[in-house]
Amino acid sequence: MLDYIKSYLTSNLTPGSAGNMFWAFVYIVVIFLGLSVAVIAMNWLERKILAHMQVRLGPMRVGPHGLLQPIADAIKLLLKEDIMPAEADGFVFWMAPIFVVLAAFTVFIVVPFGPTHAVTDMNIGVLFMLGVSSLSALGIVMAGWASNSHYPLIGALRSSAQMVSYEIAMGMAVISAVMMTSLNQQGTGTLSMIGIVQAQQAQGIWFIFKFFPLGLIAFFIFAVAMVAETNRAPFDLPEAESELTAGFHTEYSGFRWSLFFLAEYSAMIAVSSIAVTLWLGGWLRPFPNLLTGAKWDLFFFLFPGITFLFLAGMCFYSTVRMPKHPLFRIQTIGLAGFGVVLGLIGLILFIPAVRERVQDIYWFSMKVAAFMYLYIWYRGTFPRYRFDQLMKVGWKILLPMGLGVLILTAGVGLWPLIQQTIWNR
Repeated sequence: MLDYIKSYLTSNLTPGSAGNMFWAFVYIVVIFLGLSVAVIAMNWLERKILAHMQVRLGPMRVGPHGLLQPIADAIKLLLKEDIMPAEADGFVFWMAPIFVVLAAFTVFIVVPFGPTHAVTDMNIGVLFMLGVSSLSALGIVMAGWASNSHYPLIGALRSSAQMVSYEIAMGMAVISAVMMTSLNQQGTGTLSMIGIVQAQQAQGIWFIFKFFPLGLIAFFIFAVAMVAETNRAPFDLPEAESELTAGFHTEYSGFRWSLFFLAEYSAMIAVSSIAVTLWLGGWLRPFPNLLTGAKWDLFFFLFPGITFLFLAGMCFYSTVRMPKHPLFRIQTIGLAGFGVVLGLIGLILFIPAVRERVQDIYWFSMKVAAFMYLYIWYRGTFPRYRFDQLMKVGWKILLPMGLGVLILTAGVGLWPLIQQTIWNR
């Protein structure tokens, strides 16, 4: 058994590809825990960032700068009374939030955080991702129907119509990225998520810049569609409070409501991870083919540690600026302690063996974090669309754009082969 565990440590494959179920299980547990922590962090960050955009403070009461607010919210949701409507379909009502969470989490089986940092590498990874991510619409419909209430049902129907509409344009954009993996007439392309990142590395260009501006347009289509797919502002019509109370999850409370909350943020991270993989080089650092050599490698290797030291410095700076009042003593000590923890993590990341191992995960996570910030920015900036406007954008704007980009990408990619055929004749 010990040899079976150790054998994977020298492998250059993902656990699933190597057939090592132990490490595959370890990766699944790490991803589940990491996603849970990321959702907790996003809960706090969204409140604080939106507050600063609106010149407010945000959470400040629970912990230093409200750092413990997500934990307090989790305890509150666990202790709240779990209510089920008398006329609801009990089994479907129970299964709906579980179904949505499983759909959001299962996508991460094929998301590559590095060349070996993934549960498995499927040769149909893109198809698996598209298929599983679309199943969340079924869970939302189940929640709205099982509640046996008008507003949740309307929210569920809105959501299903919205997700189906934008998935078509999203699929067109994804196919365009897959076509770019082929090196014109020299390659055959790939549907593997790891293979797509490796294709960008081999071609020396992120697909967002390939066949400019076609790659950029395809990325834009996917970026808009993924916001609509996750029911986030300005496309949050399925749970529009001013019209539908809270939409498909109106009748849910306590822990079961928190599962929808967890699924929403997990889905946001999932689609952001897919966008990073398909268009932004995945785990690749900036300019991996241009800035090469030992000095550049060392320069980029230091970034993870510097990032955590910078965050620690921000904590210490905020500690100094905390009010000098006895009631703020615990918060001041807590914030300083949090800064010490971040600083220690930063120092650990300077260890050569550690910094080389976490490089892929760091750059992938930083790109995903940029997308998560954009989600918050959109919410604090754009007004909500009317439903007819939302459907118009999906069917009359994004779908024609997706078809056009797909056709043009195929034409540009095949053009050298067409030229060669003409000259040979």
